[in-house]
Amino acid sequence: MDSNSYLFVYGTLLSEGNEFAAFLMENSTFYSTGKFRGKLYDVVEYPGAISDPNSGYFVHGQVFFMNDPETILRRLDDYEGFGTEQPQSNEFKRELIEVETEDMPLKCWAYLYNFPVEGLWHIKSGNYLEYVKIS
Repeated sequence: MDSNSYLFVYGTLLSEGNEFAAFLMENSTFYSTGKFRGKLYDVVEYPGAISDPNSGYFVHGQVFFMNDPETILRRLDDYEGFGTEQPQSNEFKRELIEVETEDMPLKCWAYLYNFPVEGLWHIKSGNYLEYVKIS
């Protein structure tokens, strides 16, 4: 596993009351808000983001510094349904992407949607928490 200790989150891992979000907050330190070029979709009960460096859209979220990346990512992989022990094909994939933070670009792990997006609602603002408040 890459030793990168930063995780970019944009959806349910920012939601209050989510046990995995609580686990992340207890085992990580908030670093910065951030965004990456791509598109955000409503996958009914949660969002799915795709990375596209040529996109005119951004996905907005938060960057966390993980105290123990291997342990945290293993637990979050289960939540996101990522890994060889999960049903194949994985709905999400974990990738290192470049995130624009307040200070500088930063390589971060992110869970990206791995299925076709045709027919899904594009959240043009790129901000899932804002979207669920108004929808």
